[in-house]
Amino acid sequence: MLNGLDEGIKVQISTTITGAESPKLVMESVQNIFPDFTADECAEPEFGVSTNYHWINEQISLNNFLQMVHKQAILDTALDVMSLKLKHQKTSFQLLRQASIANKIAFNLEQGNPLGGVINVELSGENLADWLEAATWHKGRDAVPKKINDERKMEVDGEASTWI
Repeated sequence: MLNGLDEGIKVQISTTITGAESPKLVMESVQNIFPDFTADECAEPEFGVSTNYHWINEQISLNNFLQMVHKQAILDTALDVMSLKLKHQKTSFQLLRQASIANKIAFNLEQGNPLGGVINVELSGENLADWLEAATWHKGRDAVPKKINDERKMEVDGEASTWI
């Protein structure tokens, strides 16, 4: 299974904790997808005192994330979302923390700050497009080939494109 690190992909994972969000629960949600993610222990919010932390880790394995994407059978969606902002061998996307606390992958297409917050993922490296296609490959692509930005990609709003 590909993990990004062994294939020359630079991986950066980050998340921001604000207001009454619990650092403990946020860490659990991030580690459900990226078990290697770490941060210094942070105080839980108290009445009248909000939290405000920004955690960043680099060179985190994508192995568990990719296994979850395979298990949920959302490989084509993952390819589309992961390559949506692909430019100059770099891309970024967001995952919903509310889904990750339940051990699910859900992509944030709104790029706002949804309830529960987001996990930011930034990837860069040579031949990133080829790596994304390989990391999300599945047997169905033998019968129906799929590439980044082909006619079968999802619409910008997340809707499925219609193709014949």
